[in-house]
Amino acid sequence: MDRIRELASKKAAVTFTKSSCCMCYSIKQLFYELGASPAVHELDKEARGREMELALRGLGCNPSVPAVFIGGVFVGSTTDVISLHVDGSLKQMLIDAKAIWF
Repeated sequence: MDRIRELASKKAAVTFTKSSCCMCYSIKQLFYELGASPAVHELDKEARGREMELALRGLGCNPSVPAVFIGGVFVGSTTDVISLHVDGSLKQMLIDAKAIWF
């Protein structure tokens, strides 16, 4: 859990993904389209990826990826991020966290 919190606080937008996950790809593309460049940690390529995946599940992220943090705060997974985007608050969250500038 400490490793997750440490990585999540290093950049304004952070995603934990798996390289083979199509929903992870979609969330990364959404961030790029909004002008953000999130730190991406692909758990299937991390030495301690399995341990990190279990920690994400402990935070309530089920499935464990994608797991999105903005401003060091756990935002959620695909459904949560898409909901925030649809209601217009995702972009503002990214602006507030200084992940994008407008």
